[in-house]
Formats: sequence, C-alpha cells, structure tokens
Amino acid sequence: MSAADVTSDDASADAARVPARARRAPRRLVPAVVAALVAVALAVTGVVLLRPDPAPAATALELEGDLRTHDPALVVGDPGEPWYVFSTGDVRVGLGAPQVRRSTDEGRTWEEFGTVWDAASRPAWVYEQVPGVENFWAPEVVEHDGTWYLYYAASTFGSNRSLIGLMTSPTLDPDDPAYGWQDQGQVVASVPGEDAFNAIDAGVVEDADGTPWMAFGSFWGGIQLVELTWPSGLLADPDAEPVQIASRIGAPNAIEAPYLVHRDGWYYLFFSRDSCCQGTESTYSMAVGRSREVTGPYVDHEGAELTADGGLSLLATTGDMVGPGGQSYSRGYLAFHYYDAAEGGDFRLAIRELAWDEDGWPVATTREEQEAAR
Repeated sequence: MSAADVTSDDASADAARVPARARRAPRRLVPAVVAALVAVALAVTGVVLLRPDPAPAATALELEGDLRTHDPALVVGDPGEPWYVFSTGDVRVGLGAPQVRRSTDEGRTWEEFGTVWDAASRPAWVYEQVPGVENFWAPEVVEHDGTWYLYYAASTFGSNRSLIGLMTSPTLDPDDPAYGWQDQGQVVASVPGEDAFNAIDAGVVEDADGTPWMAFGSFWGGIQLVELTWPSGLLADPDAEPVQIASRIGAPNAIEAPYLVHRDGWYYLFFSRDSCCQGTESTYSMAVGRSREVTGPYVDHEGAELTADGGLSLLATTGDMVGPGGQSYSRGYLAFHYYDAAEGGDFRLAIRELAWDEDGWPVATTREEQEAAR
C-alpha cells in the first residue's frame, strides 16, 4: 500500500498503536527529523525514495453530439483529419445499413453522416441468403494500400443463419468525389445444423508479415479465426475450417465481438461476454487475452486459455454505465457502447485512451473508477 492509499481512519488507527510518549513529541521537531533523514539519504546514496507512481489508468473522452451508436467501429484520423465511427444500422434509417458518424475535433463531438448504402446500392443478395434480416450489425473498417474495407454482419437475433459481407471504398470522406462503397460479396457464412459457429462480429488484424486475419463469432462455437488475403479482403482458402481461439465453458457460450490488436510483439484479443441488448438489464462486459502468434493460443494474465473461459476483465458495469461492450480499437483508443441508466437504458458511444501496465496489459478503467472500486 502506498502513502496515497492511507485514509484518515487508517492514520488514526496507526496512531492508536504508538506509545503515548511518542505521540506527545513536540511537533517542531518533526520537520527537523525529516530534514536530517533526507540529508543522510542524499549523502550516502544520492537518492531520495519517492512515493511509487499510481497504477496506470485510462482516459475517458468527454463526448457530445450524436452518440446513439451500437457496436462502434472507430477509425482515428491522422492529426488534423476527421475521426469516424461506423455502427450497427437502425431499420428506420437507410434500410438498416451500417451508420456513419464523423468528428472533426479529435473524437469529442460527433455528427451523424448517413449510412453506408441506400436502396439503390444495398447488397440485395443478402436478403435472400438471410431471410428476415432487417438491419446490419457490428461493422469493422480497416485500410490496406489505399483501399478501405468495411466488413458487416447479416443475421437475425438468436440464430446462426448469418454471414459477414464486404464493401470497399477508396476513401472514408463522403465529400470526396471518389467516395462510394462497392459490394464485394460474402466473406464467410454459417448455416444452422451445419456450422458450429456464428458468422457475425468481424475483427481484422494484419500479422507481422502483413497477412490479414479475421476473428469473428458469437455464442455458437465461441470466437473463430480465418485467414484473409489482400487485395480482395476475402478468405485466403474458402475451404479452410475456422479455428476456435476463445470460448466460454458450457451453454450458452456467451462470448462475442472479438477485436484483434497487434502491439509490441503481442496479439491482443479483446472480446465481450454475457448479454447485450437488454438496456439496464444488460450484463455485457469486456475482457482480453493475448498470444505471441496470431493463431494462438490466447491466454490471460494468469495463463488461463481463452478457449477455456479465460480472460482478464477489462471493463464492466459502473454507475450509470451499464453493460459496456461491442468494442473496437484504433491508434490507442478503445471505442465501445454502453447502456445509459440515466437515459432509461438507451445505448451510447464511449471512447477511452487505453493505458498499459508494466507487464503489457491494457487498462480501460479510469482513475475515478479505480478509486471507487477500492
């Protein structure tokens, strides 16, 4: 425990254990004693011991504007350039296409900027393959060699008749004449009774050799991994079976929303677990594991494998922030949604600049949250 952790009650308790004659020492002697000790320390070692640094803590951005986003895919722009958030579509807006929001003040203020497609440009084939689909979920947006790749999920709630599709555009800027998302078709699909996985919630990372990989999955079979290829952005081998890299133990295997990050020789797998989409009754939370190889095995800080319900807890319900999850990562910032108890459980966007501890693990809690949890 550091000196900063000692409360006034702790100090009183300590004082009670000190002999009375010691407590009655004249106060004017205390500064002199301290000064003498410091002088001796400097004379002998040249070093004065200082209070240890506080634990690392994330920084929460103060957001305003249009924040009603679910499953945000964050793209942090270059200095002076806009930031973007793509999110799950609303059936009442743009035929349920993924939504687009933009910030021109480094992620503080957000404005709605339309949807990825409209009636004329929507991928009509998806409606035939996933009957009953109304809106499109959990987009992922990555750039490679001047092309932006947008992965989206098509499904219906409670079913693994699902697919992940792909759109590409040369730019994210809707004001650029070159802007426009082109349908590139299906990446991977799952069929009830045939596949023990669910093809939703894409998260893409490049390995050290520049090869792209996609994590995906929800409940059925946990989190899966497949190899992609550039420049198509599609499967490297359409016949290859996905490899499981994370799972809960037993039904209902409540794990989803994987996101892969390559940092300092480690591949970090961020994911959400338990239940979303129930307002203030949501039990969503975020966890993380890591591996030296993109294909795993992924383990947590105690060495527990993510395929056996491992995972370092990253962020959970705190105060009015209920069920944080559906996360993405861009240039040091973690974006996620939560259900705002102060707004009746409606969902909201949050963005935090992550901290990293001395062992290389991400920290998403703020200083205030850490102090409140003590």
